[in-house]
Amino acid sequence: MVSYLFLLIAAKSMGQRTISQLRFLDFIIALILGNIIAQPLSDERLGLIGSMICTIILVILYIFTSWLSLKWHLLQRYFDPPPVLLIEHGQIRLKNLGKARISIEHLFSELRKQQVDDISKVALALWEPGGTISMFIEPSHQPLTPMDMSLSPQPFSLTWPLIMDGHINTHILQHIGKDTIWLQSKLAESGTDIKEIALATVDQQDKLSIHKYAECSS
Repeated sequence: MVSYLFLLIAAKSMGQRTISQLRFLDFIIALILGNIIAQPLSDERLGLIGSMICTIILVILYIFTSWLSLKWHLLQRYFDPPPVLLIEHGQIRLKNLGKARISIEHLFSELRKQQVDDISKVALALWEPGGTISMFIEPSHQPLTPMDMSLSPQPFSLTWPLIMDGHINTHILQHIGKDTIWLQSKLAESGTDIKEIALATVDQQDKLSIHKYAECSS
């Protein structure tokens, strides 16, 4: 339990990126931390103090190295190398596939994941340092947009979950600058009791969308 809570604090200190996307440095740190904590957990005679001190030192080194990579360009290129060109105007760069250490089968698998059925449609594909492939489709194969058709689309409006399972999210209510009186008037207009609501969302135009339990189950 102590190790678990301690690793939660250590991981939080190293930042969110170590969780969302493992870089080369993140991978090394994760392996070392796992080995350090595993030894005292398997042998109670070792104790946790030594492992915790080692972990603290590694966290400090990690933060310092991450800061140094921002200041020193050569170190940054080592930890975060530039992307590798895989496809350019429908042509596969076979030599760069070897640099990225991926096969043609894996490349086509990534194409299928992004719903690309023909490699000639790909204008550019890059192997990113995080292990993902970024793809850009040729303009001639991209779908038409309202701008291309000289149309005026509706502005983008973000929605928030305001009521869930009959409970009001007061933080969202404060965020949009409204109060419970405004919400009650909206519910009264629709003739809906709050206990009947499975989910109610509100957008930036203060439009309330209500989904009752019967609607969700159906």
